[in-house]
Amino acid sequence: MLDHPHLGEAIREGALLPLDDVLPRELLDDLSANSVGPSFTSYQMDGNLWAVPLDAATQVAAAITERVPETPTTWSQVLDLAKREPVALSLSGPHAFLTFASVCAAFGEPVGASEDELVSTATAAEVLDVLGEIARRAPADSHTQNPIRMLERMSTDGDISYVPLIYGYVNYSTRELTFADAPTLTAGGPRGSIIGGTGLALTRKCTVDDELVAHIAWLLSEDMQTRFIPVHEGQPSRRKAWLDPLVDAAGQGFYSGTLRTMERSTVRPRYDGFIAFQAAGSEIIRSLLLDRSGVLSGIERLQDAYRASLPTHRRIA
Repeated sequence: MLDHPHLGEAIREGALLPLDDVLPRELLDDLSANSVGPSFTSYQMDGNLWAVPLDAATQVAAAITERVPETPTTWSQVLDLAKREPVALSLSGPHAFLTFASVCAAFGEPVGASEDELVSTATAAEVLDVLGEIARRAPADSHTQNPIRMLERMSTDGDISYVPLIYGYVNYSTRELTFADAPTLTAGGPRGSIIGGTGLALTRKCTVDDELVAHIAWLLSEDMQTRFIPVHEGQPSRRKAWLDPLVDAAGQGFYSGTLRTMERSTVRPRYDGFIAFQAAGSEIIRSLLLDRSGVLSGIERLQDAYRASLPTHRRIA
Protein backbone atom coordinates (compact mmCIF):
# COMPACT_ATOMS: atom_id res chain seq x y z
CA MET A 1 0.00 0.00 0.00
CA LEU A 2 1.38 3.42 -0.90
CA ASP A 3 0.44 7.07 -1.24
CA HIS A 4 0.68 8.50 -4.75
CA PRO A 5 3.16 11.32 -3.91
CA HIS A 6 5.80 8.61 -3.38
CA LEU A 7 5.60 7.48 -7.00
CA GLY A 8 8.53 9.58 -8.19
CA GLU A 9 10.92 7.96 -5.75
CA ALA A 10 9.47 4.48 -6.26
CA ILE A 11 9.84 4.74 -10.04
CA ARG A 12 13.41 6.00 -9.73
CA GLU A 13 14.27 3.05 -7.51
CA GLY A 14 12.61 0.61 -9.93
CA ALA A 15 10.58 -0.68 -7.00
CA LEU A 16 7.23 -1.29 -8.68
CA LEU A 17 5.70 -3.33 -11.48
CA PRO A 18 3.67 -1.36 -14.04
CA LEU A 19 0.16 -2.67 -13.50
CA ASP A 20 -0.71 -2.11 -17.16
CA ASP A 21 1.46 -5.15 -17.88
CA VAL A 22 -0.09 -7.55 -15.37
CA LEU A 23 -3.75 -6.65 -14.76
CA PRO A 24 -6.52 -7.33 -17.31
CA ARG A 25 -7.44 -4.40 -19.53
CA GLU A 26 -11.13 -4.79 -18.72
CA LEU A 27 -10.38 -4.38 -15.00
CA LEU A 28 -8.28 -1.27 -15.61
CA ASP A 29 -10.92 0.24 -17.89
CA ASP A 30 -13.56 -0.43 -15.25
CA LEU A 31 -11.51 1.23 -12.51
CA SER A 32 -10.66 4.18 -14.73
CA ALA A 33 -14.34 4.79 -15.44
CA ASN A 34 -15.73 4.10 -11.97
CA SER A 35 -13.20 5.31 -9.40
CA VAL A 36 -14.25 8.41 -7.49
CA GLY A 37 -12.54 11.71 -8.33
CA PRO A 38 -8.90 11.45 -9.47
CA SER A 39 -8.21 8.46 -7.20
CA PHE A 40 -7.34 6.28 -10.23
CA THR A 41 -5.42 8.84 -12.27
CA SER A 42 -3.32 9.86 -9.26
CA TYR A 43 -1.42 6.58 -9.69
CA GLN A 44 -0.66 7.15 -13.38
CA MET A 45 2.78 8.53 -14.14
CA ASP A 46 5.33 8.31 -16.95
CA GLY A 47 2.86 6.52 -19.18
CA ASN A 48 2.08 3.69 -16.75
CA LEU A 49 -0.28 2.82 -13.91
CA TRP A 50 1.66 1.97 -10.75
CA ALA A 51 -1.13 1.28 -8.24
CA VAL A 52 -4.90 0.86 -8.06
CA PRO A 53 -6.98 2.82 -5.53
CA LEU A 54 -8.22 0.63 -2.70
CA ASP A 55 -9.66 3.54 -0.74
CA ALA A 56 -10.24 7.25 -1.28
CA ALA A 57 -9.86 10.30 0.96
CA THR A 58 -9.44 14.02 0.53
CA GLN A 59 -9.47 17.21 2.60
CA VAL A 60 -12.97 18.24 3.60
CA ALA A 61 -14.54 20.39 6.30
CA ALA A 62 -15.42 19.05 9.75
CA ALA A 63 -17.89 20.74 12.09
CA ILE A 64 -19.57 20.30 15.45
CA THR A 65 -23.15 20.21 14.23
CA GLU A 66 -24.73 22.03 17.16
CA ARG A 67 -22.31 24.95 16.95
CA VAL A 68 -22.02 25.14 13.16
CA PRO A 69 -25.35 23.91 11.77
CA GLU A 70 -24.62 25.53 8.39
CA THR A 71 -21.02 25.06 7.32
CA PRO A 72 -19.30 27.88 5.43
CA THR A 73 -19.24 27.53 1.67
CA THR A 74 -16.59 30.22 0.97
CA TRP A 75 -13.36 31.27 2.63
CA SER A 76 -14.79 34.68 3.51
CA GLN A 77 -17.50 32.86 5.47
CA VAL A 78 -14.80 30.79 7.20
CA LEU A 79 -13.09 34.02 8.30
CA ASP A 80 -16.40 35.35 9.62
CA LEU A 81 -17.02 32.11 11.52
CA ALA A 82 -13.56 32.27 13.09
CA LYS A 83 -14.56 35.50 14.78
CA ARG A 84 -17.47 33.77 16.54
CA GLU A 85 -16.39 30.15 17.01
CA PRO A 86 -13.07 28.34 17.61
CA VAL A 87 -11.82 27.39 14.14
CA ALA A 88 -8.63 25.35 13.73
CA LEU A 89 -6.33 24.51 10.82
CA SER A 90 -4.70 21.15 10.11
CA LEU A 91 -1.01 22.13 10.20
CA SER A 92 0.95 19.26 11.77
CA GLY A 93 3.56 17.32 9.81
CA PRO A 94 2.95 17.61 6.05
CA HIS A 95 -0.53 19.06 6.55
CA ALA A 96 0.65 22.67 6.70
CA PHE A 97 1.81 22.39 3.11
CA LEU A 98 -1.29 20.42 2.08
CA THR A 99 -3.61 23.02 3.58
CA PHE A 100 -1.67 25.79 1.84
CA ALA A 101 -1.70 23.89 -1.47
CA SER A 102 -5.43 23.25 -1.24
CA VAL A 103 -6.26 26.92 -0.71
CA CYS A 104 -3.93 27.92 -3.56
CA ALA A 105 -5.90 25.60 -5.85
CA ALA A 106 -9.19 26.99 -4.53
CA PHE A 107 -7.85 30.46 -5.37
CA GLY A 108 -7.28 29.29 -8.95
CA GLU A 109 -3.57 28.45 -8.91
CA PRO A 110 -2.62 24.83 -8.11
CA VAL A 111 0.92 24.46 -6.78
CA GLY A 112 3.71 22.93 -8.85
CA ALA A 113 2.36 23.75 -12.30
CA SER A 114 5.57 25.60 -13.18
CA GLU A 115 9.26 24.75 -12.86
CA ASP A 116 10.08 28.38 -12.08
CA GLU A 117 7.95 28.84 -8.99
CA LEU A 118 5.74 26.76 -6.72
CA VAL A 119 2.96 29.34 -7.00
CA SER A 120 2.95 33.05 -7.73
CA THR A 121 4.08 35.29 -4.90
CA ALA A 122 0.79 37.19 -5.08
CA THR A 123 -1.32 34.06 -4.61
CA ALA A 124 0.98 32.72 -1.89
CA ALA A 125 0.70 36.00 0.04
CA GLU A 126 -3.09 36.07 -0.32
CA VAL A 127 -3.43 32.48 0.87
CA LEU A 128 -1.09 33.01 3.82
CA ASP A 129 -3.05 36.11 4.78
CA VAL A 130 -6.31 34.10 4.93
CA LEU A 131 -4.76 31.17 6.77
CA GLY A 132 -2.82 33.46 9.10
CA GLU A 133 -6.02 35.19 10.18
CA ILE A 134 -7.48 31.81 11.17
CA ALA A 135 -4.26 30.53 12.77
CA ARG A 136 -4.06 33.65 14.95
CA ARG A 137 -7.38 32.76 16.58
CA ALA A 138 -7.03 28.95 16.54
CA PRO A 139 -7.29 26.96 19.81
CA ALA A 140 -4.02 26.36 21.63
CA ASP A 141 -1.75 23.60 20.31
CA SER A 142 -4.16 22.64 17.52
CA HIS A 143 -1.35 23.21 15.01
CA THR A 144 0.56 20.28 16.56
CA GLN A 145 -2.19 17.69 16.10
CA ASN A 146 -2.57 15.34 13.16
CA PRO A 147 -6.03 14.92 11.59
CA ILE A 148 -6.98 11.91 13.70
CA ARG A 149 -5.99 13.61 16.95
CA MET A 150 -7.81 16.78 15.91
CA LEU A 151 -10.99 14.86 15.13
CA GLU A 152 -10.66 13.09 18.48
CA ARG A 153 -10.33 16.49 20.14
CA MET A 154 -13.41 17.79 18.35
CA SER A 155 -15.35 14.72 19.47
CA THR A 156 -14.32 14.86 23.13
CA ASP A 157 -12.85 18.20 24.24
CA GLY A 158 -15.36 20.55 22.64
CA ASP A 159 -12.93 23.43 22.10
CA ILE A 160 -12.82 23.22 18.28
CA SER A 161 -16.04 23.93 16.42
CA TYR A 162 -14.86 23.79 12.82
CA VAL A 163 -11.89 22.85 10.62
CA PRO A 164 -12.15 23.98 6.99
CA LEU A 165 -9.67 21.44 5.58
CA ILE A 166 -8.90 18.11 7.18
CA TYR A 167 -8.62 14.60 5.77
CA GLY A 168 -12.03 13.03 6.26
CA TYR A 169 -12.41 9.75 8.14
CA VAL A 170 -15.87 8.25 7.92
CA ASN A 171 -15.50 6.48 11.27
CA TYR A 172 -15.53 9.91 12.97
CA SER A 173 -18.77 10.95 11.27
CA THR A 174 -21.61 11.15 13.81
CA ARG A 175 -24.70 13.24 14.41
CA GLU A 176 -22.54 15.49 16.57
CA LEU A 177 -19.53 15.75 14.21
CA THR A 178 -20.36 16.15 10.54
CA PHE A 179 -18.25 16.42 7.41
CA ALA A 180 -19.01 18.80 4.56
CA ASP A 181 -17.53 20.07 1.30
CA ALA A 182 -14.39 22.18 1.46
CA PRO A 183 -14.82 25.95 1.05
CA THR A 184 -14.30 27.79 -2.24
CA LEU A 185 -13.07 31.29 -2.95
CA THR A 186 -16.34 32.21 -4.64
CA ALA A 187 -19.63 30.37 -5.01
CA GLY A 188 -19.22 27.57 -7.52
CA GLY A 189 -15.45 27.94 -7.70
CA PRO A 190 -12.84 25.18 -7.35
CA ARG A 191 -12.59 23.51 -3.95
CA GLY A 192 -8.88 22.82 -4.29
CA SER A 193 -8.85 19.92 -1.83
CA ILE A 194 -5.69 17.79 -2.11
CA ILE A 195 -6.60 14.14 -2.62
CA GLY A 196 -5.09 11.46 -0.39
CA GLY A 197 -6.13 7.81 -0.17
CA THR A 198 -4.00 4.72 -0.63
CA GLY A 199 -3.22 2.50 -3.58
CA LEU A 200 -2.33 -1.15 -3.91
CA ALA A 201 0.94 -1.66 -5.82
CA LEU A 202 3.09 -4.66 -6.71
CA THR A 203 6.82 -4.75 -6.11
CA ARG A 204 9.29 -5.78 -8.77
CA LYS A 205 9.99 -8.93 -6.75
CA CYS A 206 6.36 -9.99 -6.85
CA THR A 207 5.41 -13.09 -8.81
CA VAL A 208 2.08 -12.39 -10.46
CA ASP A 209 -0.21 -15.38 -10.97
CA ASP A 210 -3.89 -15.84 -11.67
CA GLU A 211 -4.71 -16.15 -7.97
CA LEU A 212 -3.14 -12.77 -7.18
CA VAL A 213 -4.90 -11.06 -10.09
CA ALA A 214 -8.21 -12.53 -8.95
CA HIS A 215 -7.60 -11.30 -5.40
CA ILE A 216 -6.90 -7.75 -6.59
CA ALA A 217 -10.02 -7.81 -8.75
CA TRP A 218 -12.03 -8.98 -5.73
CA LEU A 219 -10.70 -6.18 -3.50
CA LEU A 220 -11.78 -3.63 -6.10
CA SER A 221 -15.05 -5.30 -7.04
CA GLU A 222 -18.38 -3.54 -6.70
CA ASP A 223 -19.57 -5.86 -3.93
CA MET A 224 -16.38 -5.49 -1.92
CA GLN A 225 -16.34 -1.73 -2.31
CA THR A 226 -20.01 -1.12 -1.57
CA ARG A 227 -20.44 -3.62 1.26
CA PHE A 228 -17.37 -5.21 2.88
CA ILE A 229 -15.12 -2.14 3.04
CA PRO A 230 -17.80 0.27 4.35
CA VAL A 231 -18.98 -2.28 6.93
CA HIS A 232 -15.40 -2.35 8.26
CA GLU A 233 -15.18 1.48 8.38
CA GLY A 234 -13.07 1.82 5.24
CA GLN A 235 -13.60 4.51 2.61
CA PRO A 236 -14.17 2.87 -0.76
CA SER A 237 -12.68 4.15 -3.98
CA ARG A 238 -15.64 3.24 -6.21
CA ARG A 239 -17.97 6.09 -7.03
CA LYS A 240 -20.97 3.78 -6.78
CA ALA A 241 -20.22 3.21 -3.10
CA TRP A 242 -20.13 6.97 -2.49
CA LEU A 243 -23.56 7.21 -4.16
CA ASP A 244 -25.07 4.25 -2.30
CA PRO A 245 -27.83 5.42 0.11
CA LEU A 246 -27.15 2.57 2.55
CA VAL A 247 -23.42 3.34 2.67
CA ASP A 248 -24.16 7.04 3.14
CA ALA A 249 -26.71 6.44 5.90
CA ALA A 250 -24.30 4.20 7.79
CA GLY A 251 -21.70 6.97 7.51
CA GLN A 252 -24.11 9.63 8.85
CA GLY A 253 -24.10 11.48 5.53
CA PHE A 254 -20.31 11.52 5.18
CA TYR A 255 -20.33 10.53 1.50
CA SER A 256 -23.13 12.77 0.24
CA GLY A 257 -21.72 15.64 2.29
CA THR A 258 -18.26 15.49 0.73
CA LEU A 259 -18.70 13.89 -2.72
CA ARG A 260 -18.46 17.19 -4.63
CA THR A 261 -15.12 17.90 -3.00
CA MET A 262 -13.83 14.41 -3.71
CA GLU A 263 -14.85 14.58 -7.37
CA ARG A 264 -13.11 17.94 -7.85
CA SER A 265 -10.07 17.28 -5.68
CA THR A 266 -6.53 18.10 -6.80
CA VAL A 267 -3.52 15.81 -7.27
CA ARG A 268 -0.37 17.18 -5.68
CA PRO A 269 3.07 16.87 -7.38
CA ARG A 270 4.65 13.40 -7.37
CA TYR A 271 8.15 13.98 -8.76
CA ASP A 272 11.23 12.36 -7.26
CA GLY A 273 12.15 14.72 -4.42
CA PHE A 274 8.67 16.03 -3.67
CA ILE A 275 8.24 14.24 -0.33
CA ALA A 276 11.31 15.94 1.16
CA PHE A 277 10.12 19.28 -0.18
CA GLN A 278 6.63 18.71 1.27
CA ALA A 279 8.21 18.34 4.73
CA ALA A 280 10.48 21.36 4.30
CA GLY A 281 7.66 23.44 2.85
CA SER A 282 5.42 22.59 5.78
CA GLU A 283 8.04 23.85 8.22
CA ILE A 284 8.29 27.16 6.35
CA ILE A 285 4.51 27.61 6.07
CA ARG A 286 3.95 26.74 9.74
CA SER A 287 6.53 29.31 10.81
CA LEU A 288 4.91 31.97 8.62
CA LEU A 289 1.43 31.27 9.98
CA LEU A 290 2.49 31.20 13.61
CA ASP A 291 4.92 34.13 13.48
CA ARG A 292 3.51 36.33 10.65
CA SER A 293 6.79 38.26 10.30
CA GLY A 294 8.82 38.28 7.10
CA VAL A 295 6.09 36.79 4.91
CA LEU A 296 7.64 37.84 1.60
CA SER A 297 11.08 36.52 2.54
CA GLY A 298 9.40 33.33 3.77
CA ILE A 299 7.64 32.90 0.43
CA GLU A 300 11.00 33.27 -1.31
CA ARG A 301 12.45 30.56 0.95
CA LEU A 302 9.53 28.37 -0.07
CA GLN A 303 10.18 29.07 -3.76
CA ASP A 304 13.89 28.31 -3.35
CA ALA A 305 13.16 25.03 -1.56
CA TYR A 306 10.79 24.02 -4.35
CA ARG A 307 13.25 24.81 -7.14
CA ALA A 308 16.05 22.97 -5.31
CA SER A 309 13.85 19.89 -4.91
CA LEU A 310 13.12 19.44 -8.62
CA PRO A 311 14.96 16.55 -10.27
CA THR A 312 17.69 17.37 -12.74
CA HIS A 313 15.56 16.22 -15.67
CA ARG A 314 12.88 18.70 -14.49
CA ARG A 315 9.93 16.37 -14.35
CA ILE A 316 7.24 17.96 -12.15
CA ALA A 317 4.26 15.66 -12.85
